Amino acid sequence: MIRELVPALALLILLGGCQAGPDSGDARPPEPGTGPTGDPPPASRARPTPEADPVRIVFLGDSLTAGPGLALEETFPALLEERLQRDGIPAEIVNAGVSGDTSAGGLRRLDWILRQEPDLLVLELGVNDGLRGQPISGIEQNLRKIVRRARKAESRVLLLGLRIPPSYGEEYSRSFRNLYPRIAEDLDVPLVPFLLEGVAGRPALNRPDGIHPNAAGHRILADTVEPQLRSMLSLADGS
Repeated sequence: MIRELVPALALLILLGGCQAGPDSGDARPPEPGTGPTGDPPPASRARPTPEADPVRIVFLGDSLTAGPGLALEETFPALLEERLQRDGIPAEIVNAGVSGDTSAGGLRRLDWILRQEPDLLVLELGVNDGLRGQPISGIEQNLRKIVRRARKAESRVLLLGLRIPPSYGEEYSRSFRNLYPRIAEDLDVPLVPFLLEGVAGRPALNRPDGIHPNAAGHRILADTVEPQLRSMLSLADGS
């Protein structure tokens, strides 16, 4: 079952096609098990494998994870599941990507996520915050809370780095880019430096909106995430 920045104008389309409306850190959270709009978040769960105790991996993200316009099996989380299972690794991957989600929205959804008892949480959030010009300190605080709460629930975390264009100035864009390695270093979590490496800004790898990777783009996203993901699984196995 389941490497340059995109031009500023194209990326800002994400505000219409990727977000679900203005976000506020003090907004009333939805009922557990729902996305930021109140709809159930899409979740792709793998077919049961014959091996006992498969490794459960949950991808908590926005439209970059959800893959709008793609079949579920074309998204990079599903591709990673297929590759791992093909190599005899009993991985069960849940795609909990919700288009338009923010770091605050992901934090509100975290209780539902942790009820899935993930062994590993892959965290891909923050770009919608950045495209709205939200304070960097608030984005970072939300992401740090997600990491800490996941660890408290005995889930390991893999952080996926993101970038935005300098629409709010070079300093803001640089601060946004730097918050991911800072969190990774401070909290000692593995980091994929830039999820869209080799995909952003390349029309052949993106849908017509110029923002969301197409099926070919998602295959490259899977290539980008796979080495770090496999490394974490190997360490967990003690190999």
